[in-house]
Amino acid sequence: MPAPHTTVRRALLVTSAALLSLSAAAPAALAAPTPSTGPTATPPARMSSLGGARLGQAGTQVNLAPGVPVLPKDLTALSWIVSDAESGQVLAAHNAHWRLPPASTLKMLFADTLLPRFPKTMEHKVAPADLAGMGAGSSVVGIKAGRSYTVHDLWLGVFLRSGNDAVHVLAAMNEGVGRTVKDMQDHADELQALDTRVVSPDGYDAPGQLSSAYDLTLFARSGLQKKDFRDYCSTVSAKFGSSEIRNTNRLLSGDTDVPVYQGIAGVKNGNTSHAGATFTGVAERGGKVLLVTVMNPQKHEHNEVYKETAKLFDWGFQAAGKVTPVGELVPPKSAAASTARPSAGASSGQASSGQAAAGTDGSGTKRVASTTTRSGSRGIGTALAVAGGLLVLLGGGAFLVNRRWPLPDLMRRRTRP
Repeated sequence: MPAPHTTVRRALLVTSAALLSLSAAAPAALAAPTPSTGPTATPPARMSSLGGARLGQAGTQVNLAPGVPVLPKDLTALSWIVSDAESGQVLAAHNAHWRLPPASTLKMLFADTLLPRFPKTMEHKVAPADLAGMGAGSSVVGIKAGRSYTVHDLWLGVFLRSGNDAVHVLAAMNEGVGRTVKDMQDHADELQALDTRVVSPDGYDAPGQLSSAYDLTLFARSGLQKKDFRDYCSTVSAKFGSSEIRNTNRLLSGDTDVPVYQGIAGVKNGNTSHAGATFTGVAERGGKVLLVTVMNPQKHEHNEVYKETAKLFDWGFQAAGKVTPVGELVPPKSAAASTARPSAGASSGQASSGQAAAGTDGSGTKRVASTTTRSGSRGIGTALAVAGGLLVLLGGGAFLVNRRWPLPDLMRRRTRP
């Protein structure tokens, strides 16, 4: 039987928060080998123009004008993109459609595909065959053959420790790796993530496995529509068996050279020899919710992917509302086909398609909730303190997809010992 767990979640949309560093030393993640530049440093001459012609052009795309802050000058990533999570507007991008190895950021697609299929309380006894096929040096959470785990604990292993062992167990529950890869590819196609080719469900380096900063952002945006996805990707620490596991997303959990980023709530990091470091994050400030994806910084300093992401977040929050977008995130095929129709169940008080307002619920009423701090019976995560501020919630659980695809409510839940 799985041991009780304690979670410490960062809520999305914290208007003002101060976080203390976690007192307990976090165990080092079982990471893939040190990143190195796998792909050539030259982008292809022709890339997809999905979302706008500018996004298919090589190099940095941004509309600088009076009042628009200049981009950070020390960005070294092969590809990155800054977008508005609600409207889908791309504020700036650099080789957005360059098809590169995604590393474990591909687990966002894995989770978005499989999360709805198994109830969290379902238990699975792990067979040795479930753990077969993992690449050498894979990050693991410590799944043991012969033991039973709940689906909930397996997802904690996927999101917090990027556990390839947890991915393979869940894939085995989904009729195997081959079926799971096909399901992921089908879902990527539905999301119009056309730069993506799935070969392994965990994102481990595999010949031909590619994605792009644009596609990874689509995966994050889709996943964040699901409450369980939001809960897991914003969990800082949790009990797993007899141990504590801590999220390896350093903008969420912090590190010696990277502070917790104000307003961060996920999403997923990755790191392999061929892909280098990759990361997609979501954060809020001043009523704006941004998504930033960074792929393979060429400056190989400690936590460089998070440092460059933080700089792009800072720029995006300063530029939002001032800069003219260079493109947009497309909706899924099924949503795009229905953009001419009003969303189901819309009432006179609900925003129509293309007019959804942040900070409102389905009736148009702004919803707020006080922030809380979680602690457990064993003191897990008790050094995390959230001070002041209100949790401002985005409204509307339905997809409103006429160029707006807002995130549903992100409610902070109290976890009891």
